Amino acid sequence: MFKSMLVILFVMIGFSAQAAVILQYHHVSASTPAITSVTPEQFREQMQYLSENDFIVKPLSEVVDAIKNNQDIPAKTVVITFDDGYRSIAKTAHPILKEYGFPYTLFVSIEPIKAKYREMMSWDELIALSKEGAEIANHSWAHEHLIRKVKGESKEQWIERIEDNILRTEREISQATGQNHKMLAYPYGEYNQDIESMLTRNGFIGLGQQSGAAGAFSSLTALPRFPVAGVYADLTSLKVKLHSLNMPVISQNMTDPELKNGHWRPELKVTLDVADIYPHQMMCYIQGQGAKKPLWLSGNEFSIRAEFDLPVGRSRYNCTVPSKSKTGYYWFSQAWVRSSGDTTE
Repeated sequence: MFKSMLVILFVMIGFSAQAAVILQYHHVSASTPAITSVTPEQFREQMQYLSENDFIVKPLSEVVDAIKNNQDIPAKTVVITFDDGYRSIAKTAHPILKEYGFPYTLFVSIEPIKAKYREMMSWDELIALSKEGAEIANHSWAHEHLIRKVKGESKEQWIERIEDNILRTEREISQATGQNHKMLAYPYGEYNQDIESMLTRNGFIGLGQQSGAAGAFSSLTALPRFPVAGVYADLTSLKVKLHSLNMPVISQNMTDPELKNGHWRPELKVTLDVADIYPHQMMCYIQGQGAKKPLWLSGNEFSIRAEFDLPVGRSRYNCTVPSKSKTGYYWFSQAWVRSSGDTTE
């Protein structure tokens, strides 16, 4: 309710219409799994495109502060993030980013660093990068599925365990690097409303893996990012995403990604500020089920629902619509997650 009132206030008094496109990378290597990788050649091509086409690459913390304070975000603002802290980032990506003068954020988990996993950076490497300007941020202690409960664990015990996990990770990062950004990238992009509330209580922001541009209409505990890897590493398709706009969502009937037992075809109802969009040009996509036109319930409210049960694991509803006045598409994505332990009622 508070978020809806705040967004309506933004519409009434004016707000930054611009948004930042946050890119999510993992490996920058030709020898790692393609589904989580871009090749060094692809990465250089992408950074060169940003440089030659006047994109403004900003630190994530700066963009987060702008969204928090309703400050202007310049057009064509991009943020570069990496999940997990793989060594290829230090070896391959960092020199390219340094060449172009681009800031970036590394989301790291503590256990893989302490265990000295072969592909992971060491603390010494992370500290060296932090001294050169890289932001080091939170990716949980051991890259856990945060929404999963231990057998016999109560809801209170589960959230207490997750809270301790995130706070311990933040302390470890702070002790090693001196940085304390309180920014969490959800492992696997999985989160739920209880985790969001816990982050808010502790002054954290959260980033998912659902697509879209981040701006005034975004939740600070579910900021969207565009994954760049595999089939999504092609520059032609990436160009479209780099020009995406923050969908002007005033309210929606569901925001919790965790599906409840038996409710595998969630009906999402979304109310928009339609001043700069062509509502009936909107197209939605249900992951694994293809394109689907939304059902418009009124001049500014639409609904979208899967035709078939969403599978176990992670799914998305994505909706895009062209802007009347700007280059690019407004982009909205709702993440869903169905637990493997659930059974249909």
